[in-house]
Parts: sequence; structure tokens; C-alpha cells
Amino acid sequence: MNNIPRLIARMDIKNTQLIKSIRYEGLNVIGPAKEYTKKYYEDELDEIIYIDTVASLYGRNTLEEIVDYSTKNIFIPICVGGGIQSIEMVKNILNSGADKICINSYAVKNPNIIKEISNTFGSQCTVISVQAKKRGNNKWEVFTDNGREPSNLDVMEWSKVVEEKGAGEILITSIDNDGTELGLDHDLLKNISNLVSIPIIASGGSKDENDIIKLFNNTKCSGVAIGSALHNGKINITNLKRKILGKL
Repeated sequence: MNNIPRLIARMDIKNTQLIKSIRYEGLNVIGPAKEYTKKYYEDELDEIIYIDTVASLYGRNTLEEIVDYSTKNIFIPICVGGGIQSIEMVKNILNSGADKICINSYAVKNPNIIKEISNTFGSQCTVISVQAKKRGNNKWEVFTDNGREPSNLDVMEWSKVVEEKGAGEILITSIDNDGTELGLDHDLLKNISNLVSIPIIASGGSKDENDIIKLFNNTKCSGVAIGSALHNGKINITNLKRKILGKL
């Protein structure tokens, strides 16, 4: 580990509630999103990613309330994703106070939106979400619409396209591991972080603090977005930061 990696809260939101699924199926309501946002800020997390889990179904992002609350009460970078389909939507989200946007489904349908967003607002705020499902030895397929729809795109090939189009970061989530707390897909994360030069944020299945230490020791990932294991207290941010600093 050469640079201090980012520890990020991944918060899947439905209406105003923090929720979590397992492998993108089912729905477990955890509690009011605002309460967890405040807690994670106080725990000194480095960043928060909000994902509107139903946005792709309705073609709109409905996180205005939580973003408005966050920009007034917490002072770490905020990334917002879900249902983004136009430059105008990106503009509205950034104007509401978010620092970055995260886009998946519409980018797969229209890859040129990546270049448009990057050229208009800067690569630093252009995050591409890649939902990956394993299809064989060192093979993963890109899925869209909150893990429901196969795309026939190879994750590694798509990641190179994303980089070439001007994305500033990739949020890569293992569909097979997401929400299971059984461990990150280290093969996936090592392959993708070796392939592209832009920052990779790992997501999907964080088990415990040692799992995350292993991630940063064995891959070039620059951050990890933690969901279930963070929400239920399995991972303690203060302890994790102490361990990471001890390994540097």
C-alpha cells in the first residue's frame, strides 16, 4: 500500500430508508438514511456513495432530500448514483451539492454519455459503476438495472472503454458476493485494478477488516465501498483505519 486508501460507505437508498439486498435480490430495510449518514461522518469515513436503488425503474433519481441533508450536515465527498440519463440530471445532482455522480445502466446503453459528462463537468466527478457477475475462470459479465439485466459485455473490455471515454473512477461491484459478507472477489478486483490506470473502488461482499487489508495489500484498488458489514457494525472504521496505517 503506497497511498492511504479511501474507506467509503455504500448506502443503497429507497425513498428515505437505508436498505440492503443480497446479490441484488430481496430488500432489508436497515433504518433512516440520515441517521446512518451522520454516524458515518462522525466515524470519519472518507466518502459516501448514495445509490437510488429504484431509480432505473422510474428513469429518475429521487435522492434530493438526503443529498440536501448531507451537504448541510456532513463535510466529506458525496457521490450520487441511480437513474442518471442526461447531462441535465448530472447538472441538477451536482448543483444540489454532490461532488460526484455514479452511472451504470445508461452508460452501457449510451457509452458516449461518459465522454459528455467528463468533458462538461470533469473526470474527477465522473464515476462509472460496473456490476459484475462471474461467468467462468477470470471472466465476468456486466449487468445493468440494479443487477437484473445481462449486457453481454465483458467486464475487462468495458472497463477499458470506460477509461478511454474519460471516466475518473470505476466502482466495481461483485453481484455474486454483494451483501453476503463472505468476502470481496479479490480475483476480479486484482484483474481490473491491474488493467486500467484510473482509481478502482472495490465493492461487494466485504467480510471484515482483514478482508479489506488483504484487498489493499494484493490489489491496486484505491478505495473500498462497504455496505452490509458497515451497517451492522461488523466492521469498525476506527479499528480498520488503525490497521491500514499500521500496514503502510
